[in-house]
Amino acid sequence: MPAISEQPLRILHAVRAPVGGIFRHILDLANGQADRGHQVGLIADSLTGGERAADALAEIAPRLKLGVHRLPIHREPHPTDTLVFARFMRLVWRLKPVVLHGHGAKAGAFVRMKGASKDIIRVYTPHGGSLHYPLNTMKGALYGRLERALRDRTDLFLFESAFARDTFQRTIGPPAGLVRCVFNGVTADEFDPVVKASDATDLVYVGEFRHIKGTDLLIDAVARLRSDGRPVTLTLGGDGEQTDALKAQIQRLGLGEAVRFIGHVKARYGFSKGSLLVVPSRGDSMPYVVIEAAAAGIPMIAANVGGIPEIFGPHTDALFAPNIATAMADAIETTLQDPAAALQRAKSLRERIFLHFSQKAMVEGVLAGYRDAFAASKSNRAPQA
Repeated sequence: MPAISEQPLRILHAVRAPVGGIFRHILDLANGQADRGHQVGLIADSLTGGERAADALAEIAPRLKLGVHRLPIHREPHPTDTLVFARFMRLVWRLKPVVLHGHGAKAGAFVRMKGASKDIIRVYTPHGGSLHYPLNTMKGALYGRLERALRDRTDLFLFESAFARDTFQRTIGPPAGLVRCVFNGVTADEFDPVVKASDATDLVYVGEFRHIKGTDLLIDAVARLRSDGRPVTLTLGGDGEQTDALKAQIQRLGLGEAVRFIGHVKARYGFSKGSLLVVPSRGDSMPYVVIEAAAAGIPMIAANVGGIPEIFGPHTDALFAPNIATAMADAIETTLQDPAAALQRAKSLRERIFLHFSQKAMVEGVLAGYRDAFAASKSNRAPQA
């Protein structure tokens, strides 16, 4: 077992879908680890991500000495999982990592299905994953059983929020392996201010169009505000499985002139397209869009879910009750009525992000977790007196 401070580590990250915040996290982490001289590789699904994922992986590939590898990993349990897992294990055997780090439920399961080894630590970061499914649902019960079966096959749990850590321990149980909490972080250039566009709408949303992200609730909130005589406008930056449903909802509510789609855009460009960023999530762990917006000093309100309160810290007056369009509408109206207060809160929140949510702190925290897991593994193998 190598000492983390003595030689470069061979680190292999695995993720199913190379999209969204989880992918951003892995790219930042892999880049930071490569900067520190470690030999890093990445396994990702080949079925999702499209050209954006392909371009991002091609960009980072020259820096990853263990390479970029893509396998057809389905989101749900699938008949091909056995074959894909066999290919996954062949890659592990060939690349010989000493750190095998799975991100998300499916890749995390592949990592932990590997048998224990004196030469490898198995690391798992859930990123919400299976924790988003209530245990009283069929999927929640299934994934909960799988998580419990794999719980004690994990040398290190790395949670990106205290919320995710506490939720896992409450629903799945306390793991036998080490548990560490390391916040997501942003790079130095993300603290540069964003200039608001001349065609900015009142509100802006940036992210994926998925049910859990709550974009439909934001549209309902806009409809409510406009029916009450507040003619707010909204820009939607993103794409995803709910795109067609959201467009139909807008048409049904007669909001065609009030809401515009600008497609998938980089976060900072999206921020420039509105005066107030709204994060309407039904569930989240540690969303990058919130950290990115806070770093850029963007006025913002968000749903009080998951790890979002950990980002906002003392600024919880900017949070509204989740899954309730009327609560969101009230928060939007209050914030738009006092833009000076929103700007002052954004300035204070930016300072908080600078202190607690940097990429450097994230990378160092993860490496420290690896170091502790190596030490614990060595201690567990030591002969007892």
